[in-house]
Amino acid sequence: MQICNALVHTLNQGFVKKDIYIENGVFVDDVRIGDNEILDAAGCYLIPGLVDVHFHGCAGYDFSDATEEALERIGEYELSNGVTSICPASMTLPEDRLDKICRNALKYATSDSNGRARLCGVHLEGPFVSIEKKGAQNPQYIKKPDIEMFERLQEAAGGLIKLITLAPELDGAEAFIKNLSGKVHISVGHTMADYSTSSAAFEMGADHVTHMYNAMPPVNHRESGVVGAAFDNSHVMTELICDGIHISAPVIRMTFSMFGADRIVLISDSMMATGMDDGEYSLGGLSVKVRGNLATLKDGVIAGSATNLMDCMKKAVSIGIPLEDVVKCASYNPARSIGMGNSIGSIDVGKKADCVLLSAVDLSIKAVILDGEVVRKE
Repeated sequence: MQICNALVHTLNQGFVKKDIYIENGVFVDDVRIGDNEILDAAGCYLIPGLVDVHFHGCAGYDFSDATEEALERIGEYELSNGVTSICPASMTLPEDRLDKICRNALKYATSDSNGRARLCGVHLEGPFVSIEKKGAQNPQYIKKPDIEMFERLQEAAGGLIKLITLAPELDGAEAFIKNLSGKVHISVGHTMADYSTSSAAFEMGADHVTHMYNAMPPVNHRESGVVGAAFDNSHVMTELICDGIHISAPVIRMTFSMFGADRIVLISDSMMATGMDDGEYSLGGLSVKVRGNLATLKDGVIAGSATNLMDCMKKAVSIGIPLEDVVKCASYNPARSIGMGNSIGSIDVGKKADCVLLSAVDLSIKAVILDGEVVRKE
């Protein structure tokens, strides 16, 4: 396949007008003689397929449902919205439920995608979190960090757990980070940690922040907390939810100025109501009311989002973040943050041919390509 006349997203030069070649499901320098499939992309941006490393569900289904149907419908919805690779997040649940979630993820990941987003990992958001900053996590199942429990779940997942959220102030957190940071990406989140505790976690090997600003102490000019520690440790990637609800526009712009486009990971944190009408839904067994983009528990606590990653990306552009930066933060950065940057997340020779055509006028989706196959075309 040859994609012609598009403005192509590149990691180092922004958007460049050039032709892109695909063969056997990967990007290549050129195609064999005789391959005459040509896609004219005039008037479009060509961006990498998006990668969401923190979301819970959509289209009326939750990853934690742990059913084949749930993951199939989730994968279909995500792919139709330009998210070609997913690393869905579980909630704080008992081990037997988490085991079932992990086994279901492995089954999906090792089956034929058939027009669904590729599952490239699992994000355990809990149960090793702070009860004071539990957010929408169920306090009944919160536990101290447990290395053996993690290893059992990783075995059930066939090694698919790429990311785990952890409150570093908890008893057992230090040993957990020291022993497992080389085996899984550890994200500081749902935490009461101050600057020194967060910095120590990052120095021991944690390299990620879960939905920064949310479920953690706010930045203070005398105690900067997780945010300041992340800023001072240059290897740390930090998640941002750009749904127009979780973080204000000025703070998003400030964060891009502070961290730069190389360290920010856009996420949706979407829950099952995404793509659905307003109403009553659930998240991790807790009741959630959804009105527009706002999802809340009964006590008013924000409970995930009702916005997919593509719409979060467009929201960031609408508040003044350059498109080339936002695309990087929704594709390459999340892939890199879970150790997948060598195979997905950018339009580079040798990587999986996942990409999306967007109208240069309004950023609407014109085509979605997964593994070199057009799976949606307007």
